[in-house]
Amino acid sequence: METASMLQYARLFEACSAYLQDQLTPDNCLSLIRLSEILHCENLNKKAKAMALTCFPEVVASEDLKELCPLELIDYLGDDELCGEEEQVFEALITWVRHDLQARQGYIQDLFKKVRLQYVHPTFFFHFIANDSLIQSSPACRNILELANRQMFSLYSNSAPDIKPLWHVPRRYSCREFLLLVGGRKDNQQTTRDVLLYDEKTSQWLSLAKCPTRLYKPSAVNLHSNVYLLGGIPISNSKSHVTDNVYIFSLRLNQWRLVEPMLVPRYSHRSIAYKNYIFAIGGIGENQEILNSMERYDSIYNIWERVANMPVAVLHPAVSAKDQRIYLFGGEDIMQNPVRLVQVYHVSRNMWFRMETRTVKNICAPAVVIGDRIFIVGGYTRRVIAYDTKANTFVKCADMKDRRMHHGAAVINEKLYLTGGRCLTIDNAIEDSNSLECYDPKTDTWTSKGQLPHRLFDHGCLALQCVPYASLLGDNDREQWMLDS
Repeated sequence: METASMLQYARLFEACSAYLQDQLTPDNCLSLIRLSEILHCENLNKKAKAMALTCFPEVVASEDLKELCPLELIDYLGDDELCGEEEQVFEALITWVRHDLQARQGYIQDLFKKVRLQYVHPTFFFHFIANDSLIQSSPACRNILELANRQMFSLYSNSAPDIKPLWHVPRRYSCREFLLLVGGRKDNQQTTRDVLLYDEKTSQWLSLAKCPTRLYKPSAVNLHSNVYLLGGIPISNSKSHVTDNVYIFSLRLNQWRLVEPMLVPRYSHRSIAYKNYIFAIGGIGENQEILNSMERYDSIYNIWERVANMPVAVLHPAVSAKDQRIYLFGGEDIMQNPVRLVQVYHVSRNMWFRMETRTVKNICAPAVVIGDRIFIVGGYTRRVIAYDTKANTFVKCADMKDRRMHHGAAVINEKLYLTGGRCLTIDNAIEDSNSLECYDPKTDTWTSKGQLPHRLFDHGCLALQCVPYASLLGDNDREQWMLDS
């Protein structure tokens, strides 16, 4: 190929290029990128780079990665099309530096800027990154860590507009959002253990590992690309009692495991994630009383703690979180009457305040955040209203086709996806639904996206972000360590 290039034998040059393209593997693609640049072979360069980016986990295990020059590695790790998780990016740069520590230690700051810390699992951040001796040896890296702590983990700081951290760059294109449906009651109203994943790009459904047990009215929430299933009533042949169990589901391992139980057994409650915490709110307790209590789970230290009780105990409110505040819209009282009330909890102050409003009248409705607005979707009504958290005003949106309750909602790519539920017909009959609908806030319109695999209501409906190649792969030491911790 080198001779063909020198003598300008174009056909022979292209034949050599085609041969090398057929021989591409994750082990040799970095070497062939360098060769293609020396010989100005555009086709080989393009194909080798595509493999290096899409097969990142295999490429970082190759010896060629250790031989890259600093600029090559900086460009490689900073590429937006890199199909890898940020934990792997960090491990790759540490491996490269340690391969020739004396010559390469000075590049640690420039390389560390390429790790997008806002997408790193907090357990990995605290136990691996923050305690790494190379990172601690660099004042610039320690400054980045301090800023990351303030921005990502402190309950007492919002994202200040004047702070633009070095790692604050768009998420890699390789991270995708999927819709996940957990449990609920299907077709004949049987409580199901099904976990279903929907890919909106392909419109395909995939069955994942089933819930560990049949649970009646637990709550489901996602945090750090994991799913938590809280409380509920286990369905068994013997007499069932309200549980305080908490299960975590790892999409990477496609498996469930128990974590620290809640302080109070509860079902028909609500849960919401904010930063590194999960809040379990209200519900019904062991003695069938309506609870006004709330507790908080620290996902880093795996502990629960009590926080301030809500002012008014309500069932089935719409719940959402935005800018240090958790909002409870509506719900019903012990007599099943709608509560026209918004209850707001300030996370860092551990305080509640309430706002009475005639606009809110929802029961068994979900709420989702898009931008600065919280959308409350249905709840024994066709109405969709949006609460503007900045202006403190409600805006009416396009109605749904049916009066709906016990349905799910989640946001994927800035659009609201609505799943299943129970519909009230014109003559007030109740029908279970298998519909999948999408609301676009930019156009204020609803469109059908087909159907669920079966009729479903009272289910968990979550948007889960992950790197597609990592989904459902086998175990690895780092992931197992984080789960065990």
